[in-house]
Amino acid sequence: MYIIDRDLCVRNAEMEDCAQLAKWWNDGSVMAHAGFPRGLGTTAEKIQEQIGTDSDDTKRRLIIAYRGVAIGEMSYYNLGNHTAEIGIKICETEYQDKGLGRVLLSMLIKELFSRGYERIVLDTNLKNTRAQHVYETLGFKKVRIRENSWKNQVGEVQSSVDYELARDDFLDRWAL
Repeated sequence: MYIIDRDLCVRNAEMEDCAQLAKWWNDGSVMAHAGFPRGLGTTAEKIQEQIGTDSDDTKRRLIIAYRGVAIGEMSYYNLGNHTAEIGIKICETEYQDKGLGRVLLSMLIKELFSRGYERIVLDTNLKNTRAQHVYETLGFKKVRIRENSWKNQVGEVQSSVDYELARDDFLDRWAL
């Protein structure tokens, strides 16, 4: 995948991105919202193995770049039945809270719908109200709240929200 619009680019993660991904994935402040406040404790070599199995038909890890600088990552997983699960992390804090997530998600969703997906799903921590607002702005519908459904890396009980987006409900927010 390679999507570019003005200063933003969403592209397949490549082997040369693995050191950057390892840096982000091992940073507890980046990974805390995903349940890993101590980071993943992985290596660039392990990530290379994972990326080596990526394909457009199954799953794809993606790099987000702004003005040529990697600022975060996205992913999608083919769940079958024309459904994809997506994720996004803007890992570099100076690029958060600038509206980039909304635009980047629009870029990815539009591309996935053009590839034949009919439904997009995702989940987020119930405490992550900023992300929930972005998802709902794009047309995602809240499917369920799972109270006290999982524990993070340090044993704290967490709740999550499941969202889904049908093609006809997508509100394209591509423009900044």
